[in-house]
Amino acid sequence: MPLFKDVKKPIIKTTAPAGGQISPLRPLYVPKTPPCIGNCPSGADIRGWLTLIAQAEAYGRTPEQAYEMAWRAIVERNPFPAVCGRVCPHPCEDNCNRSGKDGAVAVNALERYIGDLAIARNLSLSRTTEERFPEKVAVVGAGPAGLSCAYQLARRGYAVTVFEAFSQPGGMLRYGIPRYRLPRDVLDAEIQRILDLGVELKLRVVVGKEISIEDLRRDYQAVFVGIGAHKGIQLRVPGEDAANVFTGTEFLNRVNSGESVDVGARALVIGGGDTAIDAARVSRRLGAEVTILYRRTRAEMPAIAPEIEGALEEGVRIEFLAAPVEILTANGVATGVRAIRMELGAPDASGRPRPVPKPGSEFDLDASTVIAAISQEPDFEGLGALREGKEWIKVNEWGATGDDALYAGGDDVELGLVSIAVAQGRFAADAIDARFRGKTLAKPQLPPPVAAEKVKLDWYKESPRRERAHVPVEQRDLEAEVELGLTDEQAQAEAKRCLSCGMCMDCETCWMYCTNSCFVKLPKGEHYRVKLELCNGCKKCAEACPCGFIDLI
Repeated sequence: MPLFKDVKKPIIKTTAPAGGQISPLRPLYVPKTPPCIGNCPSGADIRGWLTLIAQAEAYGRTPEQAYEMAWRAIVERNPFPAVCGRVCPHPCEDNCNRSGKDGAVAVNALERYIGDLAIARNLSLSRTTEERFPEKVAVVGAGPAGLSCAYQLARRGYAVTVFEAFSQPGGMLRYGIPRYRLPRDVLDAEIQRILDLGVELKLRVVVGKEISIEDLRRDYQAVFVGIGAHKGIQLRVPGEDAANVFTGTEFLNRVNSGESVDVGARALVIGGGDTAIDAARVSRRLGAEVTILYRRTRAEMPAIAPEIEGALEEGVRIEFLAAPVEILTANGVATGVRAIRMELGAPDASGRPRPVPKPGSEFDLDASTVIAAISQEPDFEGLGALREGKEWIKVNEWGATGDDALYAGGDDVELGLVSIAVAQGRFAADAIDARFRGKTLAKPQLPPPVAAEKVKLDWYKESPRRERAHVPVEQRDLEAEVELGLTDEQAQAEAKRCLSCGMCMDCETCWMYCTNSCFVKLPKGEHYRVKLELCNGCKKCAEACPCGFIDLI
């Protein structure tokens, strides 16, 4: 399928002043940052790996070669493409310039496709050097932040030991996300690649109990703390100490650890985030009728929109503008929840409307299980010295604490996306490596963003977004993955929908439109050179460039 449609050259009428010069302006190729890269918390070169696939044939590469090149480009910064391709809410797609035409490019689906392909082909992560350095690093917590830090340090030649309190690695990826969203064989495969670089993993070791941070600081030249936030926040209402009342993280941890949890006939979940939605959908799979209580409206729900849709498809009921005031109990067992109606007031610190109780609007709901999924926090037992008062761990932009040998990242710093945790682990690894090797730290500066009006949407061929298929509701259980991957044909077509905003894609438009032969084709990958001595400033090239790569100066 052709990537672009044929476009007729417009008739551009100009009046040349004396001497034949039309304008003092001259074209300059200026790379720009597309919205996808600008919105990716991990800073992935999304446009780069998409165009590697889209231009494979033009550059003499097979699709298989292009996919491996794309995978290697992704894992330079993120060793979890198959995981993130399933659980990341993909903010990279939110402002995609293609949205103004026929839908954003399905970056997340393509990332999963590439990640799955790499697992199927058993591709290995590569080192940046074969040199081995004497410094040793301890990583506390085998979640996405800790494993990202370990990966980046191991590939640079450092000995890394990861200490994990649970019986298996993965952190919240394993113990907080249900298997129907993230199959464990996918998670295990991407973790094993990191371990294959020589990372040592010590399981069932609780730092702060069996071993102290001080011990690690004595035996290792740097320590990264990524303990996550596995401790659920209490509702602080009467009756929540009943045996069948769980926090969201506790409930999901038990189910994901393989425990048998009897939720009974009616489960009541309190909260509106991803943990609440996951707990509701898991409870539904365990046989319960499920109601979610959320104190705001759907517009304010922080959960991923497709997950909310999935819960509704599966029969989960959501009671909006309602909050619990008491857990109703009988003989120490929760039998229901007394709730109160809310109305939205002025915005609070989160920027969302503040829910305000409506006096006299209380009502009761029956429940055999109550799951409070309102938020979570790190468990600092034995690690209190890492905190500043009631604050969580405080770090700078590189993950460094006040102690120059101690770093942190992930949810123990601030609750965030998996992609944020991965980036924080990488930044800390950069800082640790720089301290060991005496390097100067500097984050890459992104070029200016490409303005939406610089992209000529009409130039690109119409091509609808390829959506992932879903398993029918009646076939869904705790194990079966709900969202399926793209087919080979869909992946090829979807990659070609990338507009290459702000970067040359060898479309030849500038070369074709120039009447003075100012543009010289360079070897593939080097794009074009401008012979400014031949340019009369007619501006046709910049006006016709579909991706906004050319500026006039």
